[in-house]
Amino acid sequence: MYAIIRAAGKQFRAEKGMTLQVPLMEAEPGSKITFDEVLLASDGTTVKAGTPLVKGAKVTAEVIGMVKGLKIYVWKFKRRKNYRRKTGHRQRYTAVRITDVKVG
Repeated sequence: MYAIIRAAGKQFRAEKGMTLQVPLMEAEPGSKITFDEVLLASDGTTVKAGTPLVKGAKVTAEVIGMVKGLKIYVWKFKRRKNYRRKTGHRQRYTAVRITDVKVG
């Protein structure tokens, strides 16, 4: 059983017990989150595609905490001008564990 959900404008495949890194959300670790925007749901035999959402389907998850992604480096360079800049950042994500998938 799985579902394709939309969280913060991005799409994720969610299965029970799976851990996802979704874009940063304002939620405390240990709290429950419900994703109502289910675009596609499957119970193993049938697949329900939404137009654009599947009615009655929802995915519940438990917030694990905030995690950081890989370091991304950004280079600026101008030839013959002795100009070089190196900077970077680590994107922050919210780690969630899928606890239940309900197909509508």
